Amino acid sequence: MSSKDSLVAHLLRSGAIQSKRIEKAFLEVDRGGFVPDAWRAHAYEDRPLPIAEGQTISQPSTVAFMLGLLGVEKGDKILDIGAGSGWAACLMGYLAGEEGAVHACEINQKVGHFGKKAVENSGLGNVDYRIGNAADLWKENCYDKIYSGAAFREIPRDLEESLNKSGALVAPTQSNDIRRISKKDGKFEEKVYPGFVFVPFLEE
Repeated sequence: MSSKDSLVAHLLRSGAIQSKRIEKAFLEVDRGGFVPDAWRAHAYEDRPLPIAEGQTISQPSTVAFMLGLLGVEKGDKILDIGAGSGWAACLMGYLAGEEGAVHACEINQKVGHFGKKAVENSGLGNVDYRIGNAADLWKENCYDKIYSGAAFREIPRDLEESLNKSGALVAPTQSNDIRRISKKDGKFEEKVYPGFVFVPFLEE
């Protein structure tokens, strides 16, 4: 695949993209802008690619699947944990619109400097990319949606509690799965989707 159009066509055929909104986000937020120069020729392949320090920009089909589970709406306030290249954060920023906001956080300094620059170059003014510990953000704020690109041993209870009413959290765990936790009337519901491997969540 040599262009974002061919990548999106592949993701539509495979069923990874299941909404027009996510299709448009993938067309508008070019993955090529979030891939290191050495790997730019492979930007539109459906596979993870190295960023730095053993971290990767996630496989497009996995990102599309997770965004489908998350269900970002216009105006959402979103937390992105383990933001890496910043691509997922910008996809969510596009989906949330100008009235929405994405707070993206990456703990690895080298990866964070790359991702922060990529986000700045994207032109999306509603994505705030920070280098530091994401736990500091979720302990101080509440969010409509939470997305993680790093795998937890277990989803922290205080992270779940930082969801607003009717919020949703999509995150991988080190049990090689992705979990969707939704909140309704103060109660949590969890669904588990096996077969995914992510880098582990790190705290300072």
